[in-house]
Amino acid sequence: GGGGGHLGAFISASLAVHNVPEGLATAIVLYPKGLSLWTIGLWCVCTSLPQPVMAVPSYLMVELFIPILPIGLGFAGGAMFYVAYDELIPEAKEKIGRWDVTAMTGGIAAIGMLGAQLYLHD
Repeated sequence: GGGGGHLGAFISASLAVHNVPEGLATAIVLYPKGLSLWTIGLWCVCTSLPQPVMAVPSYLMVELFIPILPIGLGFAGGAMFYVAYDELIPEAKEKIGRWDVTAMTGGIAAIGMLGAQLYLHD
């Protein structure tokens, strides 16, 4: 579709950035088990292998799924909102102990994200 190249570059960049904490989370679990750094590095790479493997069939079928892309993105956004609302915010409130600090931090983050979206919008 129109502007698909920009969306594809954005999604690729976000996946690349996402792989950093994903690999770090894998390494944090494996390091205390006494594995060598080479083995840990190999497992961190293996956590990302399905992405390039599935990139080719995804690219070949992308035109078929453009009509349902808004549904998929809406579902993903709803799932992320649920996790944040049901798990992350209550846990932050519990750890901080003050609702006003939690709400203010969440509000500043939301304003920052909306500002970035407005700034980056064509």
